[in-house]
Amino acid sequence: MQFEDLNVWQRSADLACEVFIYFKASKQFGLKDQITRSALSISSNIAEGYERKTAKDYCRFLSYSKGSCGELRSQIYIALKIGEVDTKTAETWIEESMLRHSINR
Repeated sequence: MQFEDLNVWQRSADLACEVFIYFKASKQFGLKDQITRSALSISSNIAEGYERKTAKDYCRFLSYSKGSCGELRSQIYIALKIGEVDTKTAETWIEESMLRHSINR
């Protein structure tokens, strides 16, 4: 099994793609940079942790990924308040970024 086989990695990579596409034409450069970086960080940390040699390392990187989920949600709330993201999209991304799904090797 590879990290690419993990449902949580697939979903977080899809979320990052959605965020990147949504903000592609945004003129809010600071928000655009931060929100795309935090979205990208979720799947990246899952992948990096999975490729580490110990379960302790894997757990540490999953913790980083969870932190990035919180960072992304915070930025989504702000983007919603300033009108950069519509309510339906924000709700979908917030729900998906909670990553309540099982992370099994």
